[in-house]
Amino acid sequence: MKIVVCIKQVPDTSDIKWTENNTIQREGLESVMNPYDVYALEAALKLKKSYDNIEITTLSMGPLQAGDMLKKTLALGVDNAILLSDRKFAAADTYATGKTIGTAIKQKLPDFDLIICGQFAIDGDTAQTGPSIANTLNIPQVTYIQEIISSENGELKVRRELDDGTEIVKVKLPALICMLQDYFEPARARINGIIKAQNSEITTYGLDDIGLLPEEAGLRGSPTYVSKAFRPEPKNTECVFVNSAEELAEKIQICKGGKND
Repeated sequence: MKIVVCIKQVPDTSDIKWTENNTIQREGLESVMNPYDVYALEAALKLKKSYDNIEITTLSMGPLQAGDMLKKTLALGVDNAILLSDRKFAAADTYATGKTIGTAIKQKLPDFDLIICGQFAIDGDTAQTGPSIANTLNIPQVTYIQEIISSENGELKVRRELDDGTEIVKVKLPALICMLQDYFEPARARINGIIKAQNSEITTYGLDDIGLLPEEAGLRGSPTYVSKAFRPEPKNTECVFVNSAEELAEKIQICKGGKND
């Protein structure tokens, strides 16, 4: 089975700067792997430990500094890593991002069996990129995955979390799944893995390498845009503590101006 894990580098700082297009200025920021993508990667590594002939490729789109993050995935046991980096990819919305990543997978990793994404990215929280990749590739998708139960006979059995409980789903491969946070400690790199990663090269592709037109990627390929980006001003809200339901009712009446409606 060939697995592609899509990971994203997100800012690890409160000192976020905005571009003139109201998108995050990522170059030069201290960054980490998106937490939900950590669990996507861990899900792939668990499959590799449980089944034979598993090959994992991590893929990220971003500035060249994201190569350091990809090297860390190689240290954990990933086989290959690909970085999509081109100034023409900058300021992409989730549609353009999904189209770029999906096209890159179609062109460079056409024999994939499974794509694993994190359910959310903490710098955007839209949960749209994974489904957009699946749409570009015209493959089935399952979201809000808590656990991969098994893989056999060309099918993946997963447990997904719903608002009112959980459900077990089977999906035929090739497919895309989006992982939620799981309840385990993520793997740590061993010395042999770190040495391997240091000696490895990250394969990097730009716009021309994957066959997209300039108007299909980045800001030009994005049908949506951020009209305004700002930090909300903190509110000086006074906390009121009560010791009983009666006292709470009294405070509510005071806040409502003594009205009994």
